[in-house]
Amino acid sequence: MFRFTLVKKDYKTKARLGFFETLHGKVETPIFMPVGTVGSVKTVTPDELKALGSQIILGNTYHLHLRPGEDVVNHFGGLHRFISWDKPILTDSGGFQVFSLAELKDITDEGVTFKSHLNGHKIFLTPEKSIEIQTKLGSDIMMVLDECVPYPCDKEYVKKSIKLTARWAKRCKDAKINEWQALFGIVQGGVYEDLRKQSAVEIVEIGFDGYAIGGLSVGEENRLMYDITDFTTDFLPEDRPRYLMGVGTPEDILECVSRGVDMFDCVMPTRNARNGLLFTSYGKLHIKREQWRLSDKPIDENCNCYTCKNFSRGYLRHLFKTGEILALRLNTIHNLHFYISLVKDIRNAIRKECFDEFKKEKLEMFKIGGDNV
Repeated sequence: MFRFTLVKKDYKTKARLGFFETLHGKVETPIFMPVGTVGSVKTVTPDELKALGSQIILGNTYHLHLRPGEDVVNHFGGLHRFISWDKPILTDSGGFQVFSLAELKDITDEGVTFKSHLNGHKIFLTPEKSIEIQTKLGSDIMMVLDECVPYPCDKEYVKKSIKLTARWAKRCKDAKINEWQALFGIVQGGVYEDLRKQSAVEIVEIGFDGYAIGGLSVGEENRLMYDITDFTTDFLPEDRPRYLMGVGTPEDILECVSRGVDMFDCVMPTRNARNGLLFTSYGKLHIKREQWRLSDKPIDENCNCYTCKNFSRGYLRHLFKTGEILALRLNTIHNLHFYISLVKDIRNAIRKECFDEFKKEKLEMFKIGGDNV
């Protein structure tokens, strides 16, 4: 059974220290979840993820439905056995991908009809179908189907959208059959505080194991995203985990932990690694730059990941410039280690009652380093 325990609250900010328990293990919060879109965190193995300290990963319902299909995954005993991962898994509902990838879609109260981005085949996704797919995948945490509105978006449309999201959320809850699988509700409302409050109240009234804040980091400026997050967490129960979907940069994580968020996911560390952009304790580093050709320094002298302990910037640049697959793996190992270590350090700072100072120090270091390391 899913259970969340709030261990400690920061006395200067809204930061929280806690953990939740699932059938496949315990997860400490605040937590960052690496994204394994199609059942694989790109370029790294499950054993490498464990060595990095990953406690939970995310799978994508939309993509797994298209390939290989939930029935195939279910045939192999569920997603855990299929990908050889024995720790918790969260699956999203597929809603965000429908609204971000599908060019042609028709939204009704019943569900959404859209064309697959792979072959153009028509697909009809309902709340019940989303839960059925996630049930067959066997994830520890399932997400309700919601409508993610774009930014900017007309307020009148958002008013109708949050009502639809609430109706879909209730149907998702009614469709849930496995007691051991947790289900999170999603708060929408765009950048309108009154609609965020209305959505939060309606979703909390339905009652879920945890609550996500959706529809942010979709084009709005960071300050607005932080303000809406800060506002929304005030209307979410203290005894349930809070998940900010699709966010984000190291700075975003620090800022939003201080605003009461417990869970994060983002493709940023893995995608940027494959494009040669690496995160360090003093800013971002572009490994393909000519200035690193003869450098014998590691990516980050403060990092003890496998990549930094064994390889120079000069070698990593060489691998990346020559198109070697090893470059993508070593870069990804470093970036994931950076993110996972960051949330571990955040947890320690909350535990030691020095999170606010820790946050300010980290943000200042990132600001000084900028994008030119």
